[in-house]
Amino acid sequence: MASIDGMRVAFLVANEGIEQVELAKPWQAVHDAGGRPQLVAPDPGEAQAMNHLDKGETFPVDFTTKEVDPATIDAIVLPGGVANPDQLRMDASALELVKAVFAAGKPAAVICHGPWTLVEADLVRGRTLTSWPSLQTDIRNAGGTWVDTEVQVCSAGPNVLVTSRKPDDLPAFCSRLLEVFADERA
Repeated sequence: MASIDGMRVAFLVANEGIEQVELAKPWQAVHDAGGRPQLVAPDPGEAQAMNHLDKGETFPVDFTTKEVDPATIDAIVLPGGVANPDQLRMDASALELVKAVFAAGKPAAVICHGPWTLVEADLVRGRTLTSWPSLQTDIRNAGGTWVDTEVQVCSAGPNVLVTSRKPDDLPAFCSRLLEVFADERA
């Protein structure tokens, strides 16, 4: 397993609608590899996760999108869930945070519906990525190339971007994001 000892990894989510497994599995992978996961959301308090359409667990928010300093983040993960990125893309501070992390060349990992936030931030132009299939037109319309693959790594931009389609892809997604985060840190 790749080691990312001490690496500060922001998990950027809305305060509700996160697909729980897409938050919990990468979070555990980052933690187990020595990273320091931090939950970032628009509002303080808690973030409500979902198991598809049913409420799941709540998770404590470490920082709001307005208060987090992008310079303190080493990498970023955007979980999916349909409602999560749809709300997140309407938060100006979240968009500015993602833009700053990408511009600084820090690695990112995004799964399922998570790329909607990247589309809104104009960060898919010229990039090749995957997502939940219903986003492919949005990604193409935003200037990206959509592929149907378990995990896609794209270096054709200011940072390395790891993307996956769905919860079934989580083992490959978690493995590749750890490898990329470790490589980018070296």
